[in-house]
Amino acid sequence: MAREDDETGEVTIIGQRALVSEATLQRDRAYLVVIAGANVGEMYPVGGGLVIGRGADADIRVMDDEISRRHARIAVLGKDILVEDLGSKNGTFLNGTAVRRKALQDGDKIQVGATTVLRFSVHDRLEESFQRHMYESALRDPLTRAYNRKYLLDRLQSELAYAQRHASPLSLLLFDVDHFKRINDTYGHPAGDAVLVGLSRHVLRIIRTEDVFSRYGGEEFGILSRGIPLDGASRFAERLRTAIEGYPIMHDGVRITVTVSVGVTAVPQAKVEDPSELVVLADRALYQAKHQGRNRVCVVI
Repeated sequence: MAREDDETGEVTIIGQRALVSEATLQRDRAYLVVIAGANVGEMYPVGGGLVIGRGADADIRVMDDEISRRHARIAVLGKDILVEDLGSKNGTFLNGTAVRRKALQDGDKIQVGATTVLRFSVHDRLEESFQRHMYESALRDPLTRAYNRKYLLDRLQSELAYAQRHASPLSLLLFDVDHFKRINDTYGHPAGDAVLVGLSRHVLRIIRTEDVFSRYGGEEFGILSRGIPLDGASRFAERLRTAIEGYPIMHDGVRITVTVSVGVTAVPQAKVEDPSELVVLADRALYQAKHQGRNRVCVVI
């Protein structure tokens, strides 16, 4: 900041105290950031090292048949961080060149498979916080913090392709809060928002970590579950319905209880070619549940 003396006209520069400490800005965190493929924007801290692959034990799991189960790893060697191919079938590429083992520099791009590209980045903590905020904002519903509709549909496309190639089960649930308009009309829209937030938090405590829970639109939500066949999905849907029915949501001292109607479908029982067909089946099942009296589960394949 500058200050001019009224009598002499001299300008004095006044030092301004740093608002952010040097320790906060220290560039000590290395990350891989997905810049192409599924989950664009997701960040993985390197820490002591990472394994990239298709297998269940991979730190960065990429569901792509062109990627080996243990495809490549990020290793820390002294002050260096290296990318190392683990004998993959289709190779690991650094900035467009196939590599066996090479030290990484800030900004390097690692490609595995046909579509997945990760950028090696070194962030200070403010940059890290900003990057995570931008990633979360792009994927999350701002009210409930569930994933948004776009993320669910993107994941459905990749998960369905994988399930079809490997003949593995994949289930989709769509559920809707019964008489939601009545809640808004009776208690007001803030109460309706509180119901959606409280319900979402409760659902997140029930589902598995790997399940994709999304606000599909308005008072409608979706859950995508890998590895769960139709009968298991139907049982889970009933458990979910019961858990929500018995869960009170408080708003301004008022106890609000809700019920949900749930539609269920799954592959391989449902013979579909693309994700939109699976959504249509789940939506049809939800429609049946609503028109058969609500607060119930229906299955369509």
